[in-house]
Amino acid sequence: MKMMKCKSCGIYTMKSRCPSCDGDLNVVYPPKYSIDDKYGKYRRKLKEEALLNLT
Repeated sequence: MKMMKCKSCGIYTMKSRCPSCDGDLNVVYPPKYSIDDKYGKYRRKLKEEALLNLT
């Protein structure tokens, strides 16, 4: 099974049709791995802030 995203409403699903608008879906692939992670610093900072907000 692959993660799908609706073209019209943007909802993510694993079904073959959008559950909310019955629209067409596109397969969503994760970004390719890169040693030169341009946004890693921001992603780690966001994760750290999210963990602080939970406590």
